[in-house]
Amino acid sequence: MLRVLIVEDEEIIRRGLLCMIDWAGMGCRIVGDAADGREGLALMRTERPDVVLTDIRMPCMDGIEMAEAARAEGILPQLVFLTSYADFGYAQQALRLQAADYLLKPVDEAELATLMQRLAADMGADGGAVRGEGVDWALYLGDVSLNPYVRHAMERIRADYREKLSIEVLAEEVGVSASYLSRKFKEATGHTFLEFLTRTRLQSAVTQLRSGKYRVYEVAEENGFGDYKNFCTVFKKYMKCSPRTFLQETGGRLQQEDE
Repeated sequence: MLRVLIVEDEEIIRRGLLCMIDWAGMGCRIVGDAADGREGLALMRTERPDVVLTDIRMPCMDGIEMAEAARAEGILPQLVFLTSYADFGYAQQALRLQAADYLLKPVDEAELATLMQRLAADMGADGGAVRGEGVDWALYLGDVSLNPYVRHAMERIRADYREKLSIEVLAEEVGVSASYLSRKFKEATGHTFLEFLTRTRLQSAVTQLRSGKYRVYEVAEENGFGDYKNFCTVFKKYMKCSPRTFLQETGGRLQQEDE
């Protein structure tokens, strides 16, 4: 089920989106709502939504500024911008932020349902599409009921994500079958082992890229992606843009022109 955050400054519109739309029927769950971009950004940090449905023109911090700030922090949900203005300039800004779509208010429920279905399919095809967040280790490892074999696998990922890891090797380490560990890992995290490992590597890669201290090929090697080409392929698949584009959009810089 997609986790959706609504950010809209007009209360009557926000309440209408919350109460008049059959979100459950679309396979969605509302995880929060905010009246401006500042509140929205705070909720994005804590709730880690899959999709953010946001107005563009808002007080304190508008939707574009909120999205830019979130991307700069490595929070990358699917963005759907709402506006009452058929303004091409805003549409261009939304597209620059790799927005999933750009909808005019009032929102057509059938159009929204079609969009949510497409986003759910896209995220499923991309293994969860990183869902805009890094790994919250405290959330997982702080759970006392976490399967001990899954805990071992997660601790190994956390410590050794730069190394070559496989579900087969980790299963052998704890004396269970790979299929059993794979199934329990997916149940506990909502991700396959490989998806989770990739998210961990990308979290570190994004931090290194934004520091401006590493070349892209160095980031690839440092974070277990192997060669430069493979890293760029994986980065584009999950982040929906190249490493260079990501840095341009979030205000980072490359150490050299190597992409």
